[in-house]
Amino acid sequence: MFYPFVFFLGMLLTALFSEAVLQHFWIAQMLKMRIEQVTKMYGPSWHDKAKMGTPSMGGIVFVLVYLMMFVLIAAYCRFPADLCLAFVLYPLAAACVGFVDDWLKYKNNSSEGLKSLQKLFLQILITVPLAIYAVDGEFVLIADITLPRWAGILFVSIMGVGILNAVNVTDGLDCLSTGCTLITFAGIKAFMTLDPITYVVLAVTAGICMGFLWHNANPAKVFMGDCGSHFLGAVIFVICLNCNAVLYMIPLSFIFVIEILSVAIQIFTIRKLHRKVFLMSPVHHHFELKGWGENQIVIRFCIIHMLGALMGTMLLRVIEMYL
Repeated sequence: MFYPFVFFLGMLLTALFSEAVLQHFWIAQMLKMRIEQVTKMYGPSWHDKAKMGTPSMGGIVFVLVYLMMFVLIAAYCRFPADLCLAFVLYPLAAACVGFVDDWLKYKNNSSEGLKSLQKLFLQILITVPLAIYAVDGEFVLIADITLPRWAGILFVSIMGVGILNAVNVTDGLDCLSTGCTLITFAGIKAFMTLDPITYVVLAVTAGICMGFLWHNANPAKVFMGDCGSHFLGAVIFVICLNCNAVLYMIPLSFIFVIEILSVAIQIFTIRKLHRKVFLMSPVHHHFELKGWGENQIVIRFCIIHMLGALMGTMLLRVIEMYL
């Protein structure tokens, strides 16, 4: 037990320091290239002053460090080739979707990149093939409850696309998305049985998140952009898929689910009922407009995320026991 822990810690620390150092140089380069945040027209007004001009493609370093670590790991470990491909290709493809969105914002000097339907199409395009590959028979939802293959593919695809968007919309305040991702990883480590490659992926991505937080702490020197948020969502998805625990992704992504639901509810009520439920969505902006400080929201949301993940996962475990 001691040696796996040492290996886990070594991978985490190597990824952490690599991310922190490379991000430092990438921030300087982005400042020269003027790759910076352009605030949304419908965002809180004070974001213009607080966020404008901050480098906004920090997620590119996530991918670089992740690929470097996989090359390093492949030199010493013999993992199944198909699993390695899944753990590398899907996060890379998701990051590319986010990068296209980020690049269009930079090129057009706009807060808008890909249109919503364009982004959704690309997310489906990369997720469905993985779902088809992963679900090769009846899909075990929980305990003895199974779905036919077509329904399993549909469910897995919806969950994959959902987590990409959920992590993306949560990334609106310094440290919020990254901090909640670390809590999700802690829940995965606590509640799931991990094979060696999943163990390594978890360590590497957790290290990347910690290294990024060094620069993203309020006031942030860099934002991850859609490239980074798509990458993190993809890693969460692939880990849960590999652990045959896709349903557990819902409680383990508790605050991400709340954030994406707040957007869906707001859109529905505005279009159908011609009224707002929230002052602004996603819901973290609602609390900003209520007068909560940015650090208050981040800390409180992390606490809610931790409690929601803990209680939701335990509830699923109890259900699993009695089914």
